[in-house]
Amino acid sequence: MFRKITTLVATAAVSAMIFAGSALAAPITIKFSHVVAENTPKGIAANKFRDLVAERMPDKVVVEVFPSSQLFDDDQVLQAMQLGDVQLAAPALSKFGRYTKQLDLYDLPFLFKDMNAVEKFQKSDKGMELLKSLESKGFVGLGYLHNGLKQLSSNKALRVPGDAAGQKFRIMTSDVLAAQFQAVNAIPLKKPFSEVFTLLQTKAIDGQENTWSNIYSQKYHEVQPYITESNHGVLDYMVITSTEFWNGLPDDVRTEVKKALDEAITYGNQIAGDKDTEARAKVVESKRSEIIELTPEERAQWVEAMKPVWKQFEDTIGKDMIDAAYAANN
Repeated sequence: MFRKITTLVATAAVSAMIFAGSALAAPITIKFSHVVAENTPKGIAANKFRDLVAERMPDKVVVEVFPSSQLFDDDQVLQAMQLGDVQLAAPALSKFGRYTKQLDLYDLPFLFKDMNAVEKFQKSDKGMELLKSLESKGFVGLGYLHNGLKQLSSNKALRVPGDAAGQKFRIMTSDVLAAQFQAVNAIPLKKPFSEVFTLLQTKAIDGQENTWSNIYSQKYHEVQPYITESNHGVLDYMVITSTEFWNGLPDDVRTEVKKALDEAITYGNQIAGDKDTEARAKVVESKRSEIIELTPEERAQWVEAMKPVWKQFEDTIGKDMIDAAYAANN
C-alpha cells in the first residue's frame, strides 16, 4: 500500500513538473494594434515584424497584428496598453498630447520641407530626446515609422487659404492641428480615423488631411472631388510599448524583439516613399479626384497663413526643439 501511494505521489510530481515546464515554455504573445490598412507603410512594417519574429523566435514569441482598428483606435490604444490588453502600437504622433506636449512639434504646418529632413531630425539628439519623452508616463518609444507628407482633400478646390474658410475638416486629436485650420478660418473637427470615409461620403465633413497612401487605401479619393498637393505637414508614428511589459521581458528575448522591430521599421520606412508615389499615381489613374498642384505663389500664401501656429505653441514644445527641427531642412 505504501509503495502504491509513493508511486502515485511520484507520478503526480512528474506530471506537475511536465505541466510547469510546458507552461514556462509557452510563447510570449505580443498584440500589435494599429488603425490603418495592411497595404500601407505602417501595415507592411507591422507584418514584417510579425514575420521576422516568427522566423527567428518561433518557440519564444508570437506576434499577432490587428490592423484597421480591429482592436482599438489610436485614441484608445494607449490606455489599453496600460491595462495590458495590447503590447505594441504605433499611434500617430498627434495622439500623445495628453502625455506630452513636446511631440506636438510634428504637427506644426510647413516645418519640414521633405521626408529627408524628417529622417535627419529624428536621428538627431533632439529627435531621440523626443522618442524618450514618454518614459515618465510608463511608455517606451521604440522607433519612428514614416507615412509621408500630408495633402488636403475637400469638396471644393483649395488653391489659396481663403478657399478653406468655413470648411469642416477632420483632424486627429491635436490642438496644433486645430490651430492650423483655424488659422485659415476653417472648422476643425476631431474624429476617429475609422469614421472618416463615412463622414466624407455623407458630407458630414467637407474635407480632411492625409498622406497619399492613406488617401488611396481608405478610398477618400472616391468621395472627395479635389485633392490639393500641399505637403503641409508630416504624418509619422511612434512605435510604443509599456514600460512594464518591456522591462518584464527576459533580456535575451527583449534584445531579439528589438532587433526584429528595428529591421521592420527600417524596411517600412524604405518603402514609405515608394508607396506614397505609387498611391498618388493610382489616385490620378482613377480619375475620381482632381489633383491641384499649387504654384509657388499659392503655396507661399498657405505658409504665411499657417506659420504663426509655430509661435503659438513655442512655449509648450520648446523653441530650441522647433529650431532644431527646422534646421534639419538644410
